[in-house]
Amino acid sequence: MTAPAPRPTAGGPDPGPLLDRGLSVFPLPAGAKVAAQGWQHTLVAGSPEEVRAGWPPGANIGIGCRASGIVGIDLDRHTHGGVNAGIDGVSQFAAVCQRWGLPRPVTLEVATPNCGRHLIFRVPPGLFVASVSGGTSRLGPGIDIRGPGRALGGYLAGPGSVIDGREYTIEVDAPIAILPGWIAALIGRRTR
Repeated sequence: MTAPAPRPTAGGPDPGPLLDRGLSVFPLPAGAKVAAQGWQHTLVAGSPEEVRAGWPPGANIGIGCRASGIVGIDLDRHTHGGVNAGIDGVSQFAAVCQRWGLPRPVTLEVATPNCGRHLIFRVPPGLFVASVSGGTSRLGPGIDIRGPGRALGGYLAGPGSVIDGREYTIEVDAPIAILPGWIAALIGRRTR
């Protein structure tokens, strides 16, 4: 099921619906998905109304994984040329689910501007999940992990953010599920 895009604030996306889901957000530069150094110190707090009132005009939305207690499974689709041309993380993830004999987990899912997906899960207590980029995660090529890590953690661009005129949108408007055990076994490590 597809949800409507967050309502914009002062020329930009609305972080309020993400706050309502218990996620910690911070402003990304307008039109960008790369955060400035030290973004972890720019996480915003307050009611959705207070955050909307103070949100920088036109800023995109970042979601801090550590502060939110989440992990993002980033399914990239590399349809353009380059080193990763032709790699499809969405198809790769479907194949991993099939190998395990399990359905694709239902959780909050965000469509990215390049037809990829961000699957957002809550991290169970006692599980360490590091961020892994470059499609080298244990889930396979085209799949990156944005985890809470040990110190700073990773982040995701949130729905409503716009890159090159294309928007991140909520594709599956479901509650954020706990990371399934079989995925946790592949990408996480139990802590003491």
